[in-house]
Amino acid sequence: MKTILAKIKPSKTEVSLFKKTVTSFLIKLNKNLKGATALLGGSGAKGTWISGNYDVDIFVQYDYQKFATKSSIISELLEPVLKKTFPNLKLERLHGSRDYFRLSYEHINFEIVPILKLKKSAGAVNITDVSPLHAKWVNAHTKTSKDDILLAKQFCKANSMYGAESYISGFSGYVLEILIAYYGSFEKLLKASLNWKLKEVIDVEKHYPKKDALFHLNQSKLHSPLIVIDPVDKNRNAAAALSLEKMELFRNKAKEYLRSPKESFFIKTPNSFELVQKEAQGNPLVYITIQPTSGKKDVVGARIRKVFDFLARELEPFTPLKSGWEMDENTVIYFIVKTATLSEIEIKIGPPIKLKDHVASFKTKYSGTYEENGKICAKVKRKYFTLESTIKHLLEQKYVQEYIAKIIDIKIVY
Repeated sequence: MKTILAKIKPSKTEVSLFKKTVTSFLIKLNKNLKGATALLGGSGAKGTWISGNYDVDIFVQYDYQKFATKSSIISELLEPVLKKTFPNLKLERLHGSRDYFRLSYEHINFEIVPILKLKKSAGAVNITDVSPLHAKWVNAHTKTSKDDILLAKQFCKANSMYGAESYISGFSGYVLEILIAYYGSFEKLLKASLNWKLKEVIDVEKHYPKKDALFHLNQSKLHSPLIVIDPVDKNRNAAAALSLEKMELFRNKAKEYLRSPKESFFIKTPNSFELVQKEAQGNPLVYITIQPTSGKKDVVGARIRKVFDFLARELEPFTPLKSGWEMDENTVIYFIVKTATLSEIEIKIGPPIKLKDHVASFKTKYSGTYEENGKICAKVKRKYFTLESTIKHLLEQKYVQEYIAKIIDIKIVY
């Protein structure tokens, strides 16, 4: 643990430089703001940022009474102030539920988010309005467990489980902070996860003392396998973005780590061709290198995820054994499959014979139909029946092409 913390915990020099840059940024911005105040938020305000991670969240608070009914206007108010304060820096406007901004100041990336100033979460117009309350709660409940939060974050980052973005569907930093506050330490969190049941409820502030959160929460917020009640907003499931796949991955990695703790669990290993080929153990392998489109990371990630899901569905007949993807400057998608060649004839199974209209439609689509086990069937000759021809055909589809910049390389090993 100590050796990992030595690598991921910011040094005193790094923290000092971080604070100096952020303070300088805030002084300049607040000097030009009228009727609003800029403050540090996110992991920077909580002291839970990992060394080398220089993405800083700045929240600009506007008067609630004045703007609650027209909160979208605060983005328009903030933009000219940022342009005036940092005239020589490139300012990027990002669209969201409320537009926010990004710029690089003294080699640190800043995201500046306009919000309404709240005393309680109940008045929030936008989820970002509650962010300063999140930071306040985390700082009050994790004074002695910041190192454990860093370990939890790095553990999830290294094993592709970190981030609430739709293309990741993993653990957000805030959820991990809540879980550490609830269980007390990183190791206790890992041990507890082994006993998580589906729809396990974590309610650190005991908003629902009778443990009836599942009854009171809106059904739209209960799709995730783990329900983490936001400590500052009892009506919100902080883990709503978490997928069952990522929760199970966390539990599996926790079991492996507890059985044999190693530093490797905290080190991200890129899915290089050599590594994936070794994992394939002689099974057929497809390894695709893609240049992603430009744009916001979460949007680009969602596009790549769609391509991956499309390929996964279409490659089902080849019986995928393992697959994955990761996004970087160039993106990798890979599939390890059981077979590289399908039979040239595919059996299409249609509707039951008694559904006459559907059967008639099936016969119109396919020739040489026959009945088997009470259903209409047809033998269809496959146009693509090898792994290589299928992959090349799929990558040429418009659906794929519109979500990527270009295919850089395709490696297919039988």
